[in-house]
Amino acid sequence: MKTTKREMLRAQRTELTEHFIYLKLAASISNEHNAEILRRIAHDEKRHHDFWASLTHEEVRPNRWRIGWYVWLARLFGVTFALKLMEGGELVSQSSYSKMQDVEGIGRIVHDEEEHERALIDLLHDEPLEYAGSVVLGLNDALVELTGALAGLTLAFANGRVVAMAGLITGIAASLSMAASEYLSSKSEAEVSGGPDQGPKNPGKAALYTGSAYVLAVILLILPFFLLSNVFVALAATLSVAVLIIAAFTFYISVARELRFLPRFLEMAGISLGVAAISFGIGFLVRKLFGVAL
Repeated sequence: MKTTKREMLRAQRTELTEHFIYLKLAASISNEHNAEILRRIAHDEKRHHDFWASLTHEEVRPNRWRIGWYVWLARLFGVTFALKLMEGGELVSQSSYSKMQDVEGIGRIVHDEEEHERALIDLLHDEPLEYAGSVVLGLNDALVELTGALAGLTLAFANGRVVAMAGLITGIAASLSMAASEYLSSKSEAEVSGGPDQGPKNPGKAALYTGSAYVLAVILLILPFFLLSNVFVALAATLSVAVLIIAAFTFYISVARELRFLPRFLEMAGISLGVAAISFGIGFLVRKLFGVAL
């Protein structure tokens, strides 16, 4: 199948766009070694653009929206996450290029794209991903404990304001407890490793990530009880929010660490909703035992 000029122009624009993405990401990180790798890849992408330009004899403009999107993702979720999404695009490019075998010189570009993939896999260890374990700890505990507590309180008291206040107090106290536990755990790991600089992570930052993740989850989970008058509708909304939080964070980890999304999502969602169901049943028994009227 003969490669059309339209396909060449599309490839040319893609390479130019990725050239600017890599340059901007390189400028956003402090690790000079990693930045240099990104600049080298950016140089290769520009060379690929020039290759296509020599065939099309036309100029193209980069996709500014795509450049801004990946830069924004890098700032919000870390460079590793943005690069892994970019890596998925690289795989698409390799697949497209494999269909352009009639173009002389395409083999070198395919080779470069494969080199980019391998370089990116081991490229960065940026802070958001390094402390992902602490975030998982905070989110997991908040989702499991608080969804369970809110489900039990819902049927025990059937009063949205009471459930929300009890959940807020319980959640804040639990977040402080979890942050303190993570601090002590990380500090012990650092001491075993030979000191704070040699430890796997900074105890203070680990505690901050754990506590912040817990507090954020608490706020999102109790918000429906403040906004909705029907306590059971509020509980349904809270469980939906919990599933969305699980899906969002599981997607982040799956992309950044190249893990399968569905098994991790189903496991965490199943645990959280299972605990909520058990707690709902406990709330029913408490209401019957103590005669709390709905």
